[in-house]
Formats: sequence, structure tokens, C-alpha cells
Amino acid sequence: MKILNVSNTIDPVTGGGEAERSFQMSKALAQSGAECRVLTINTGLDAERKSFLGDGRVIALPCLIRRYYVPMFSFSQIDALVREADVVHLMGHWTILNALVYLVIRKQNKPYVVCPAGALPIFGRSKLFKRIYNLVVGKRIIRNASMCIAVTPDETSSFAAYGVKQDKVHVIPNGISEADFMAEDDTGFRERFGLGVRPFILFVGRLNLIKGPDLLLKAFSEIKDEFAGIDLVFAGPDGGMLAELKETVKDMDIEHRVHFLGYIGGREKSHAYHAAQLLAIPSRHEAMSIVVLEAGVSGTPVVLTDQCGFDQIAEVGGGWVVPATVGGLRAGLSEVLSNPGQIEAAAVNIKGFVIGGFAWPVIVQEYWKLYSTLLADVGNGRGAASAYQD
Repeated sequence: MKILNVSNTIDPVTGGGEAERSFQMSKALAQSGAECRVLTINTGLDAERKSFLGDGRVIALPCLIRRYYVPMFSFSQIDALVREADVVHLMGHWTILNALVYLVIRKQNKPYVVCPAGALPIFGRSKLFKRIYNLVVGKRIIRNASMCIAVTPDETSSFAAYGVKQDKVHVIPNGISEADFMAEDDTGFRERFGLGVRPFILFVGRLNLIKGPDLLLKAFSEIKDEFAGIDLVFAGPDGGMLAELKETVKDMDIEHRVHFLGYIGGREKSHAYHAAQLLAIPSRHEAMSIVVLEAGVSGTPVVLTDQCGFDQIAEVGGGWVVPATVGGLRAGLSEVLSNPGQIEAAAVNIKGFVIGGFAWPVIVQEYWKLYSTLLADVGNGRGAASAYQD
């Protein structure tokens, strides 16, 4: 089976969840026998990401305008890539790249699936741009897809708002590779980043409003005296809030207890999870947090907000779900840190839950089933672009 995955970015530093999801899914599909290609934009790509599928399998278009990820393209190149594929898989939403590929898909009457991964609601910045995008092409991309993928059951209602019937929406969660998070080096990691020996709460992600690092910092400031022996560590690239967060830390005179590591990846990220006492995910909005899976497979319990689309973590005893407010995070962290025995039990529970249900060998089979069903429908005269609407 030939699959073309289209993702605005697979940049490991600034690409966030979409980039990591696209990278991991493509790798898992290729390892399971699919002939997979990735069409993306070349911002931030390192040698590993350019060649992870083999020579020429990652097609990275030059970026003309970084702010809106406007690619330099030719329709003939996109036409050839789409024509060669059996199925086209569009990742994310609000992207010019998806719109360009969609126009070619429609021309060729090619079957395609779309996985916005929580991006459908108009949230965050550029709201006017998003409304215009949906008016011009966005709603048609979603509504006319052969099949749609939600990463959590809660996301299915977002598709309904776009006019998609529920029988066209399939829930396939994010996956995780246990082998990527087995490395441990507590002492070395602490020495490299000057963390000392104190236990710490870890945040992993971009430092931007949606991820909620400001909520976490304020919550920490309110429990810092009660739990004077624990630090807070932010690991992630600046998404526009680093200066503000550092100023807050300085004003509170807690610079010795709050650490900013910048982006970490690969083995260093694994080291961070294993060294942390727990992971905090204070997101204001998220479809299904990938860092939950990363922490879980490392055996690190989590405190996450009810906006992360992963309430099952609390249900299996692998973490704690709290409101996405300073008060919610403060109360959750205080409860957890007051009962160290809970942390030990949650570490066991979350690891078993994640490995049992979200390992890529399990998740990739769901993609195979979806694609096979889609191609069978096309062969029977259903699917593809036969149901296009204007």
C-alpha cells in the first residue's frame, strides 16, 4: 500500500504534537510494510527527519513565509505525488499545504483521510485567518474527506460541527514507541543542566499560552513554601512566553527553584522523564497530549488538566486530572505531593496502561484497517471523491 502523509511540519523543535505524530505514524507505517512518503515544509528539519524513511521519501518544500508556513511549490510535483499514492493522509488543519494538496486530490478523485488532531475549533491566535480559511476551503477539506480520524472520542463532536456524519469518523489515538524512552541517566542529566539533587516537577512542551506554562508557574508559586524541597523544570522551546515567565520567576525570587532547559529531544528527553518526580500538563486546550504517552511509557505519573483529552489516566490510577486553572493545578499538585505513596502506585499504573493500549504496533494496525476499508469502498464505487460537496 502506498501512502502519502501530508504534514505542515515534522520539525522536532517547534513543530509540537502534529510534527511528532506525523513522524512517528509514518515511521510505524513504514516498519509495518507500507510504502510511505511524507510531504512537508523544510523548516527546522535535521538529517534524521529528512532521511528517516529512506532517500527521497521525505519531500520537503522550501518555506517562503515562515509566519504562515507558505511553501514554494509546483502543482506538477504535488500532482505526481498524489497520483502515485493509494491513500493521501492529511494531518492538522489551517495549513496552506493541506489546501494545495486538497485541490489536487479533488482533481484526481483520490481517496483521502484527514486527522486534524484537535485543531478544528477556532482557538488561540489568528482567529480571523482561520475563519477565512474555513470559508474558502477548510470546511470542504473536512466535509469531503473519504474518512476522518479523531484522536479521542471527545473530538468527534468537532467533526459534526463541520457537517461530517459520525459514521465517517474513526477514533485512532496517538501512539508511542517504548524503545525511545528507555534511556536513564539521572545523575548525568542533573549535572548537565545544573539541577542538583532536589526532586522536581517537569513540564515538557512549547512555552506558549495554549500549553499553559503560566498557569503552572503561578500554581507552583502558591505551594512553594509548603513543599520547599521540590523544584519546577520547564523543558521546551520558547513559544512567545519565555521572557514573561522568567520575569515572573525573578519577581517572586524563586530563580534557584525554577529552571528553563530549552528544547530537549532524543535521549535527553527520556532522561528528563525518568529523573522527574511527576509531569505536569497545564494545557488550556489539547486534543490528546503526546507527552502523557511519553511520560507514561517512562513510568512517570502525570497531573494534567481536563482540557487534554485524556481523562482515562485518572480512571486507571495513572495520574490526576484537574481544572485548567491556577487553583485546579495548585490543589492537584498539593494533593499529589502530600502523598508520595500515590506517586509510586501511579507510576506502575500509567506505564502498564500506556504500553498495553498505545504502543505503535497496536495503533498502526488500526490505520491498516482504516486504509483497507477505504480502498475496498473505492473498489466498490464508494469513498474517494464521489461524495464531494461544495
